[in-house]
Amino acid sequence: MGLVEGKVAIVTGAGANIGEACAKMLAAQGASVVVADINLSGGERVAAEITSTGGTAIALPVDLGDEQSISAMVAATVERFGALHVLHNNAANTGAAQMMNDGPLTAMDPAVWDAAFAINTRGTMLVIKHAVPHMIAAGGGSIINTSSGVSLLGDVLNPAYSASKAAVNALTRNTAAQFGRVNIRCNAVLPGLVLSPVARAQMTEHQLGMIQRHVMLPRESVADDIAGAVVWLASDLAGFVTGQIISVDGGICHHQPHYADMLDMMAASQG
Repeated sequence: MGLVEGKVAIVTGAGANIGEACAKMLAAQGASVVVADINLSGGERVAAEITSTGGTAIALPVDLGDEQSISAMVAATVERFGALHVLHNNAANTGAAQMMNDGPLTAMDPAVWDAAFAINTRGTMLVIKHAVPHMIAAGGGSIINTSSGVSLLGDVLNPAYSASKAAVNALTRNTAAQFGRVNIRCNAVLPGLVLSPVARAQMTEHQLGMIQRHVMLPRESVADDIAGAVVWLASDLAGFVTGQIISVDGGICHHQPHYADMLDMMAASQG
């Protein structure tokens, strides 16, 4: 028996990267998974890989900027599998143009700000809006939102993205409060830097090293690190966990600012 055996799960943004890993691990642990993505071909690839290894999955298109698209995706999930127990709101607006233009506030184009909130926050809210009635009908469920470590700390880049993810944290707590008494839990996972092949190719070794020296654990994060937390939160093992904002970042957001410099100094003193 898997940790989520018999449950029906939707994962948005599941056509690649973190969403793909989460969809595959949920399926491996017994869930029937809807691989939802605006990129249907990516979703179909992931669903096919899940079914080829004995899992149960279908791909459905979804545009988080379009409430009708979201409603149709959720309805199609319930029509296909008969229920909905797990929702992983993973999709976000992280396209190259969006992130490159998400820069200094004094030069911020309001359209860039609005585009971040339209998908990352409003889209997440809308999926919850349409999923919750089906979870209530099923006797309860688990909602897991993907936030980000940058929602907790100030940075010099991407203020729109950071603010939209901080709003996801607030949405998480409010969802947990509103629907806890009908047995629906809601939590958020906050990844640090999870390197996709594309992201890795765009970063220099110096940039990677600069970030990695602030991670407490001796390796880089991989998508399965996030997927493991998502599966646990989806499972009955986390049945009394709700309203939590959980960092899955190797400790990068939870140390003194001088942490890396102190380690270097200690290493130098030891020869």
